[in-house]
Amino acid sequence: MKLTTTIINRAVQGELVGAEEVTVTGVEFDSRKIKAGDLFVPLQGNADGHLFVQKAIENGAVATLWSNENVQPPENIVAIKVPNTLKAFQALASYYLLEENPDVIAITGSNGKTTTKDMTEAVLRQKFRTYKTQGNYNNDIGLPYTILHMPEGTEKLILEMGMDHAGEIKVLSELAEPDVAAITIIGEAHIENLGSRAGIAEAKLEITKGLIEDGLLLIPADEPLLTERTQNLSQKQETFGIQMGDVSATIMSESREATLFTVDGKAYQIPMPGKYNVKNALIAMAIGRWYGLSDEEIYQGLAYVEVTQNRTQWLKAANGADILSDVYNANPTAMSLVLDTFAKLPTNGRRLAVLADMLELGPDTALLHQNMLNHLNDQEFAIVYLYGEQMRNLAAILATRYPRLLVQAFAKEEKAKLIEAVKADLLPEDSIVLKGSNGMGLIEVIEELQA
Repeated sequence: MKLTTTIINRAVQGELVGAEEVTVTGVEFDSRKIKAGDLFVPLQGNADGHLFVQKAIENGAVATLWSNENVQPPENIVAIKVPNTLKAFQALASYYLLEENPDVIAITGSNGKTTTKDMTEAVLRQKFRTYKTQGNYNNDIGLPYTILHMPEGTEKLILEMGMDHAGEIKVLSELAEPDVAAITIIGEAHIENLGSRAGIAEAKLEITKGLIEDGLLLIPADEPLLTERTQNLSQKQETFGIQMGDVSATIMSESREATLFTVDGKAYQIPMPGKYNVKNALIAMAIGRWYGLSDEEIYQGLAYVEVTQNRTQWLKAANGADILSDVYNANPTAMSLVLDTFAKLPTNGRRLAVLADMLELGPDTALLHQNMLNHLNDQEFAIVYLYGEQMRNLAAILATRYPRLLVQAFAKEEKAKLIEAVKADLLPEDSIVLKGSNGMGLIEVIEELQA
């Protein structure tokens, strides 16, 4: 990136303080990450970002946005006064996106956004210069940040769009104006804020608000909440699914290392287990086909994709046991899919599961947790550890139905006891799956098992 402060000021419709013009080569909102030549964006978070402008200057910032009407900006930095630094940040991203003009692929869904983003980028980079959302930068701050860190010459930009309230994806879609949009799945994530799965579907469909007129929308073939609501859209639509939809897969085999499947009689594979991950791969395949990639290029992208950590990721415990880590986030649909997949995978020893509370599920929280009973049994699983107040609701009924299944329940403040119990029970030949909302911190359990 190389933008002068005059151009930035014009893009954000601000007021340039002082006559000096400098060239900006990067943008950061965290003063600790500032490098020489950067523009600092002071955002309002737990603290007012304006308090860190001096630190940004010390680290090399040459310009800053400024919205504090009560204090004048420092004299040793070029300042651009704006009413709202976040809105200006987004406006600058919109300008830079128009200047670079890549094709934009937007991906949302209750589960699988990040894996689908990774798969799509892996496919498209077989032919194009690509850039994707890094980590989980998928909100009203993370998306413009991703755009402004896009390298010059990017041809395909893959953006993950997240939300927990209605209206949030609309803002992101209208900012990015995607050429292709995809919805992975409608689950129960954030149902507390959106009221129902129908409300979640409506919120996810906001991704079409900025979708260009001749763009492509991809939706799951087995989700009537989406197929019914997209009938009147003018953009081209394609569906995907297992043995159904416009892009349809047949599962051939599944192991802990890979899943093999066919589409239109051609064989493909992904380096991970799970029918749900095949659905994610179908999105990447459909996007690859939309942009003219060959079957071989799509095969190579999917076969060698590297996914973001803690999304259906195999790890090793210090004692040699196999760990299936899927602890970034959780909702009932996602947890049931992971448990069903894990139960089918071969193991030399026993199967163990650590399940933590799923957050933001609203008034049906207890019932939704208890429904995990239908995805556990005493034939595929030997021990189940339930962590958190909601998961403890599952303990009694699980132990009653499956008396041979060892069930242990822990309150949220008993994480140390949970770790101690798992480490004591886990044998080198065992396999263990961990799944729960990010806020429950199961990553700490994994780190202790690996230590």
